[in-house]
Amino acid sequence: MTTDAPSAETRSPWRELGPGIYVLRTPAFRMNVGLIVGSEQALVVDTGAGPLGAAEVYSHVRAVTGLPLVVVNTHAHADHFFGNSYFAAHGVEEFWATSRCGAVQAENGEDQRTLVAAVEPAMGAGEGEHTRILAANRLVEGKPVDLDLGEQSVTLFHLGRGHTDHDLLVGAGNVLFTGDLVEEGTDPAFEDSFPVDWVRTLGKVTALEDLYDVFVPGHGEPVAVEDVVTQMNTMRSAIRVTRMAMDEASVDMTKAIPILPYGPEQSRALLIRLRTLAHWKWLTRKH
Repeated sequence: MTTDAPSAETRSPWRELGPGIYVLRTPAFRMNVGLIVGSEQALVVDTGAGPLGAAEVYSHVRAVTGLPLVVVNTHAHADHFFGNSYFAAHGVEEFWATSRCGAVQAENGEDQRTLVAAVEPAMGAGEGEHTRILAANRLVEGKPVDLDLGEQSVTLFHLGRGHTDHDLLVGAGNVLFTGDLVEEGTDPAFEDSFPVDWVRTLGKVTALEDLYDVFVPGHGEPVAVEDVVTQMNTMRSAIRVTRMAMDEASVDMTKAIPILPYGPEQSRALLIRLRTLAHWKWLTRKH
């Protein structure tokens, strides 16, 4: 069974975006958790950075619904899936992600513990209850997957590389949960991204405006398609400027940083990532 929508009187942290579709922003990392409630099951989009945050999210979920839960991980960054073990300990059996995401979670999860240590000390140390790295066990292999929650349908699909090489989108009603493919209020994170592909993938996301008119970023406020277009065009311009600096072999590429549309940290990350990918492409062609 389901309960009524959260009311203002209960000071619920959930924001309703559509019938049975909610978003909650976690204090740590400003990460958005999605909740989609059907008549038979409910689905949680991303689980947080560890057991402390996951316990809080789970409590908020249970304030809305007592239905069996399914979890979706949008990608394999610690702040989005390190709460999986807590949810598994509380009865969740299905954890969905792209097949590549599942592999990255299993291969690189341990290396990400230090990223959450400040807010999740036990998770950072790998000690205590619910601190095991738990990878997805239900995989989206290529074709979209439709999940029937009972009077509520959810579509899981991958449109291409971007923030990572395995970003999963979650569509329900008129709402699209985009993970970190879309950001609001902060610069995109380029560290293990594919910037050129990211622009193309955002173009595919904007083409879905006939299906979705609310786009929930991995962090920050839900946005409209116009905001996604702005992010796409800004990123395209930043890549163009960075490539021009890379083509000027006699010029220190870091001189491009002040004129990029991002802060120094992510401008530098974009520059390094584009240079790394260009070098890798050159090596593969040579060999």
